[in-house]
Amino acid sequence: MVIDDEGRTVPVPAEVRRVVSIVPSLTEAVAATAPGLLVGATDWCTHPAELDVPRIRGTKNPDVEAIIALAPDLVVANQEENRLPDLDALRAAGVAVYVTDIRTLDGAIASLGRMLAACGLARPGWLDAAERAWAAVPEPVQRRRAVIPIWRRPWMAVGSDTFTGALLARVGVDNVLAADPERYPKFDPVALAPHDLVVLPDEPYLFTASDGPEAFPDVRAALVSGRLLTWYGPSLVDAARELPAALR
Repeated sequence: MVIDDEGRTVPVPAEVRRVVSIVPSLTEAVAATAPGLLVGATDWCTHPAELDVPRIRGTKNPDVEAIIALAPDLVVANQEENRLPDLDALRAAGVAVYVTDIRTLDGAIASLGRMLAACGLARPGWLDAAERAWAAVPEPVQRRRAVIPIWRRPWMAVGSDTFTGALLARVGVDNVLAADPERYPKFDPVALAPHDLVVLPDEPYLFTASDGPEAFPDVRAALVSGRLLTWYGPSLVDAARELPAALR
């Protein structure tokens, strides 16, 4: 038995040989640590590129019956990414489900270590490298205020209590919607508080130079990789190196 990030007792077997991940970040973390352990992943699990496992639809609409048919020893999930009814359906079928809850940078490092340990894995070198990389990021000399859209039609953005907001704060970018009661609120670009930067990721909405910046006139637009901005896992190493320069 292990305890997940939600405080649930998870009936993990003594030896974990088959894992299904229903979160792209966790898929990459497991695959980078123990190639061959994964036996299923979502359609959105794009890293590592060579991952060849059965696909079980998306994070919000996983094929529960297909997951059960894969006979996993453990399913790894996330409090924000996955829906409770899907997780409860897996539990009701006797599947062990481990849920992560990641909202800060330090929290991501700790949570990933616990999740991998639940899979029977030792702390991997890439996790140590990620911790060192972020510890080496210098304190920002000047802070900026930004909005971080994640969708348009309707416009939605990063709000309060999110991993993305914490990551940006570490590199000196303060979210103008950080005090919003919702984690991903709808917003009107015209009615935003003063800000000097708009950070436009390429996922979940694919913002481009011609689709997004025009809604924020007179504000610098930074187009960034959504994987570096929102994924927790091996990509954290690249994020520590690339995000400060991209948002300078």
